[in-house]
Amino acid sequence: MSEYFRKLVKRDPPPAALIRFRCAKLHRVASASGDSKDSEYNTIYDVLKSRGWKETDVDTEWNIFWTDKDWIHSFFDKIHLDPHQHVNHFLNHYELTRKDLLVKNMKRMKRLCEKEGRLEEAAKYNICPITFVVPQEYSMFVEEFKKWTGSTWIMKPVGRSQGSGIFLLNKLAQIQQWKPKQDWGPSSQTKKDPEDEESREGPELYVVQKYVESPLLIGGKKFDMRLYVCVTSYQPLTVYMHRGGFCRFSMSRYSSDKSDLSNLGSHLTNVAVQKHSGKAAYKRTGAKWDVNMLKSYLISTVGLATVNRMFSETEAIVIHSLLSVQKVMINDKHCFELYGYDILIDTDFKPWLLEVNASPSLTANTMADYDMKFGLLDDLLTLIDMEKYLSGSELQIGGFDLLYRDGVRFGPPEGSLHASYLGCQNNRLSQLERLAKTRAWELRKERQWSKEAVNSGTDPPNNSDQDGEQKAEQVPREPAGPTHSSQRRQSFSAGADTAQPNTEDVRLDPGFGGWLLPRTCRPYPTPAPTQTQATGR
Repeated sequence: MSEYFRKLVKRDPPPAALIRFRCAKLHRVASASGDSKDSEYNTIYDVLKSRGWKETDVDTEWNIFWTDKDWIHSFFDKIHLDPHQHVNHFLNHYELTRKDLLVKNMKRMKRLCEKEGRLEEAAKYNICPITFVVPQEYSMFVEEFKKWTGSTWIMKPVGRSQGSGIFLLNKLAQIQQWKPKQDWGPSSQTKKDPEDEESREGPELYVVQKYVESPLLIGGKKFDMRLYVCVTSYQPLTVYMHRGGFCRFSMSRYSSDKSDLSNLGSHLTNVAVQKHSGKAAYKRTGAKWDVNMLKSYLISTVGLATVNRMFSETEAIVIHSLLSVQKVMINDKHCFELYGYDILIDTDFKPWLLEVNASPSLTANTMADYDMKFGLLDDLLTLIDMEKYLSGSELQIGGFDLLYRDGVRFGPPEGSLHASYLGCQNNRLSQLERLAKTRAWELRKERQWSKEAVNSGTDPPNNSDQDGEQKAEQVPREPAGPTHSSQRRQSFSAGADTAQPNTEDVRLDPGFGGWLLPRTCRPYPTPAPTQTQATGR
């Protein structure tokens, strides 16, 4: 919440007054009246306006453009962006968010690890159900299908979302639903866009996955988790994970009856599918349940150890999926991305990655959903730091916790009850207020040291950017006060072998067993042993 920073860090003119934003029209949603002319933007537009930023329709005169994927593909590499401009997608985000390319990259990384002898790490890329791309891998799918007699498989189009085009099968003859009807009319001879999956000649590309037939049920109903991850850079890979998120429930009781595979309402948890259920419970709950509630429920039923393992493995899924595309992703300093991860839990409490969304739905269907998404997006914009309040070394910003940066994985302090911040209490407001006080103190001290250096004729500390008042030094200092030492201490550095975080840094989270405990940071994935270590010589 930027109000905390604006109240404590005085600038003239206020940074918010200078920021312009654009918002793609796809982020309008139809009104309840159904009148297409009467529409409104969804949550992201409300957040952008609430920060006091000004909307603009000028093509290039903006600081941040919350755009759609089509604009990125069509215009991003044809225009010049200034250093202060940001967009919410990477150019080839589809390497991660298209179902077929995600599987291809995961398989490639697994083969690479196996070739290098890192078998333990290779096993960590087995995070998706058995998957094939058809028609290219149809023969391989048939061979695998015959190994699993009586099993159920699910087919998903690679270029569609919201449950569109999905169907289940347990017989090879049922796969014919995937092939379109032949049309020999004149319209079929027209030239088609080769980049458009739906317009390609022949059958539409699908992925076929082995269906997880033993999903974890709550109240007899199937669910999956929608989790939010922000990537600010791929070089170095920098990942923040939001503590919140929600479970998406089916409104029908789950059944593994093979004769009722066409009843997608009990198998798919997509909101676009469940909103047609007509159930009163959907109107009341939106078919959603906060991840914090899920974590509390599971702790009370299966114990903390199982929950810690499950959520820790969920974080590992996020890290490994991003590592699989790091080398092929086109990194750009103007880009950031908010991904929506869909995670399914089975009865063994093992998480499975279903897909990654480049444009997760930001439209809310309940007030609780709106509040969660509003806070999520507000924290995201604080994290992007358009107003230049942050130092860049923060471990937590609102509801976002630093999960991974340049080969180092971060977590709660040693000895904490919880192994993951995911699903824990979201203390975003108190944390943002504390962070704003810290940054205000640092900026005041920076100005004071600069004045003293000028008066004494010495060089000021070389810890800040040229506009020192705009950007504070990268090494944080503790605020003055009776509970803090006046001695300056070294604080967080990204490398695992460098100095540990400052134990008195007020940006450290006060939960998980103590105010002064630093967060853990360890190399991840674990480096492979050298030949000398492997032979014991």
